[in-house]
Amino acid sequence: MDKQDIALIEKLTQENQELAALWREHQQLDAQLDAMAQRTYLSPQDEQEVKRLKKVKLAGRDRIEQILAAYRQENPGA
Repeated sequence: MDKQDIALIEKLTQENQELAALWREHQQLDAQLDAMAQRTYLSPQDEQEVKRLKKVKLAGRDRIEQILAAYRQENPGA
């Protein structure tokens, strides 16, 4: 996400609880994936978990993008 998207997300999380929850989850998943990437070895179960986390993160990001697109459509000057 670019800086404009992040700034808009931070602004909208004040009024949109779904977006706030999705953003928190996105950040938590980022941290989990970063921690797993630091490991020198991933077991097959760990590799499956990484795939699962990436899918959840992508689904959340898609929903965040939908919310931002709807906001931009309703507020063209924003």
